[in-house]
Amino acid sequence: MAKKKSLLWHLFFSYLVITLLSLVAVTGYSTASLKKFMLKQIEADLEERALLFGSMLLQHLSPLDERAIDHLCKTIGKAASTRVTIMVPWGKVVGDSDNDPARMDNHLDRPEVAAALETSRGVSTRHSPTLGKEMMYLALPLKKGLRTEGIIRTAIPVDNIDETLSTIERRIAFAGLIIAALAALLSLLLSYRIRRPIDEIKKGAESFSRGEFDFRLPSSGLAEISSLSETMKRMAGELREQIRTITEQRSELQAVLSSMAEGVFGVDQEEHLLGINPSAAKILGCSPATAQGRTIQEVIRLSELQRFVAGALSSEEPVEQGLTLYGEEKRIVRAHGTPLRNAEGKRIGVLIVLNDVTRLAKLENIRKDFVANVSHEIKTPITAIKGSVETLQEGQSQDPDDVRRFLGIIHRHVDRLETIVEDLLKLSRIEKESETEEITLEEHSVREILVRAIQACEDKAQSKKIHLELDCREDLKGKVDPLLLEQAVGNLIDNAINYSDEGKSVTIRAQEREQEILIQVEDHGSGIERIHLDRIFERFYRVDKSRSRKLGGTGLGLAIVKHIVQAHGGRVSVESQIGEGSTFTLHLPQSNNLT
Repeated sequence: MAKKKSLLWHLFFSYLVITLLSLVAVTGYSTASLKKFMLKQIEADLEERALLFGSMLLQHLSPLDERAIDHLCKTIGKAASTRVTIMVPWGKVVGDSDNDPARMDNHLDRPEVAAALETSRGVSTRHSPTLGKEMMYLALPLKKGLRTEGIIRTAIPVDNIDETLSTIERRIAFAGLIIAALAALLSLLLSYRIRRPIDEIKKGAESFSRGEFDFRLPSSGLAEISSLSETMKRMAGELREQIRTITEQRSELQAVLSSMAEGVFGVDQEEHLLGINPSAAKILGCSPATAQGRTIQEVIRLSELQRFVAGALSSEEPVEQGLTLYGEEKRIVRAHGTPLRNAEGKRIGVLIVLNDVTRLAKLENIRKDFVANVSHEIKTPITAIKGSVETLQEGQSQDPDDVRRFLGIIHRHVDRLETIVEDLLKLSRIEKESETEEITLEEHSVREILVRAIQACEDKAQSKKIHLELDCREDLKGKVDPLLLEQAVGNLIDNAINYSDEGKSVTIRAQEREQEILIQVEDHGSGIERIHLDRIFERFYRVDKSRSRKLGGTGLGLAIVKHIVQAHGGRVSVESQIGEGSTFTLHLPQSNNLT
């Protein structure tokens, strides 16, 4: 591609060429006109001399006196610096101011002589072989009455005209060069004057393209440039407003997409990502910054989702499908695919919306397990009570000992039902008070709470010869609900005793660490398998169901612990190894972190 020249070069070069061409044309025309004028002047002068000299020589032609004519021609020619030639009508030269007539050729064939005989006047400019000069000849017939007695020809050299014209041309060329230089300088200044505001407008346009709309465009005395500047100013204002509107709309759309819990991403017809929001990036395990523009196969290594996107691109109608995605963690999503179209209605891709229903699916499984567990927990004592009552009603046994035994079974299972109901009510009350912020937290000694919880479990521990150890500073205090925290710690101690063998120990310790108060209950019992650790705080979830029921548990103790700690703004965690025991930790925020 040819390199483009600047406006300054175009204007300056154009003005300079026009100036030079004009000077050359004017010089050529002037020189030609001047030469033509000078030749006309010489021609007129030769005619006047021919008339003057002819009147003087006419008397020697009739009768013909060649000697007198030749002598007179030489005298006149020398005096007037003009060559004078006299010929008789048939062309013979009878007198010449510069040569001997006897040695000269017949001149009847000379152009000027032939023209003079035909039209009474003949003019010719040519090189004279006799004199070796460029000469202008003018011939006139000499008449007496109607009879032509002879022909007179006057001539002078015209070489000096070319020399004069050359001198004039040199002077004109010199003056032309000066004029051209001045014109070039003027055109340069004019070009710069025109280019400068255009350059400023160019800088303004570049600033506008970068989004810098505060650039001040120049004013100019030129109407066209001033109009262009005003147009650019209006364009900048309109661009500023349009960009502001687009930016606001984009920010609003970005804010909406960023705040959406659903994952959203767009794909073009070639399966390149047009954009992806943070929720979709989290679900798919990719980075929004590096994903855009790349193909879905490069970014998302999930074959099931890739097949869904391919199906959505090939479908003219919206599609929906449930997907199970296996990445760093298993996710269950509901995918919706809708065609994307541009302003002209042409299809440009597809919009994919992902609803992560993993938690809902997990909660649904928990709900099912809860229904099954609570049904089982309640059905077992009800079945035992119903069987005992039916036996007593049928009167199959009249033995007082059997009656007392059946009544004992009924009493024991009624107590169990009552305990389950009380724990459920207790759990419901904790949840309600936590949601409505009815739980009152107050500064209290943590050690006192732990001591009371240990005392409540002391008898049970002694029956199994289990030693309860306490490790807590006297001055450790926290903002807590003493009764609820005592219940939570008591539940953990009770569990530790239940699942520890005789002669073992249970350690209860409390300490401050990283702006938290940690309360730990550590046992050396049977431990818990890792697969159960995520679910042991669910209601009615049991690790060892048969043993739990033998120990009289309702399956709600750890759920109550979890909700009590959450009501305090904390959390509960557990670490356990099979055969080595378990450590339950309550993480409570320190007093200065609570609002």
